[in-house]
Amino acid sequence: MTGVNLTVWILGPVLGLMTFLFIFRIILTWYPQVDLNRLPFNLIAWPTEPFLVPLRKLVPPIGGVDITPIIWVGIFSLVREILLGQQGLLTMMSRVS
Repeated sequence: MTGVNLTVWILGPVLGLMTFLFIFRIILTWYPQVDLNRLPFNLIAWPTEPFLVPLRKLVPPIGGVDITPIIWVGIFSLVREILLGQQGLLTMMSRVS
């Protein structure tokens, strides 16, 4: 297994999991009464909060709605497509080697 294949093997699930967690985080914003410090919700909040805090300083809520999880879903989806998509950089590098 080459370094590129190992990177693809690790990066694919990580990017997919983070996208999935941010989608759940978007759904949790519909329920403001949910305590994000209790199980199972902290399993979603804990890995996503370090990404959301700095972006919240740059992007204020629009109409009282926090859109930062939506932005992160877009970022992770774009990075996954650029690196691992059908014409992705790592995908093409793995075909060459």
